[in-house]
Amino acid sequence: MRIMLVEDEREMANALRGALAKHDLLVDHVMTVADAAEAVSSFQYDAILLDRQLPDADGLTLLPILRGRGISVPVIVLTAKGDLADRVAGLDHGADDYLAKPFALEELLARLRAVLRRPSGIAADVLRIGELTFDFGNRQAFVGGQLMALRRRELLVLEALARRRGRTVLRSALEEAVYSFDDEIQSNALDTHVSRLRKKLNDAGAGVEIHPIRGVGYLMKRAS
Repeated sequence: MRIMLVEDEREMANALRGALAKHDLLVDHVMTVADAAEAVSSFQYDAILLDRQLPDADGLTLLPILRGRGISVPVIVLTAKGDLADRVAGLDHGADDYLAKPFALEELLARLRAVLRRPSGIAADVLRIGELTFDFGNRQAFVGGQLMALRRRELLVLEALARRRGRTVLRSALEEAVYSFDDEIQSNALDTHVSRLRKKLNDAGAGVEIHPIRGVGYLMKRAS
């Protein structure tokens, strides 16, 4: 799940990124409305966490930009401006939810789950291929009813391949699914994640194969 965090306070942004990463959420951090508007042109996000008091504009000005482009990504406004009038303004501008600072991480995660269950978000669904079951709603993989112990980036690779099973997934698309644009990516890092994932699937008897498409990307399909 790829999240964009629009927050100009670096300390809070770093804390949130670290906390969300522990829940297998990939977070891209930008500090201005302009950078956020540019990022949504290049990447597809599952949700946006949006501060209001940004250096270049009120964060709410991003909402008509998104909706004007037909981008229906759920937006949760995170702000110190928590008065009733401010909350109403945020919702009237098109925000899906509004959370006043300070807030508990558990509440933020619950609100993220809530907006992603709505029709405009990602519907929770389950993929079954071979002996593998991937629960997109809870972001868990099972083989024969047993939960697989996967590292965060192995899980992100599997999720990206599962969403496009039977089709070749470009390396660039996999890298976008696994890394935020602040991450330093070593040349063979993605291949290492895929290799470890393939071994774990094979050892578990998942009945799934991940094929490298030389110079292009990877394809996941049921084992023949």
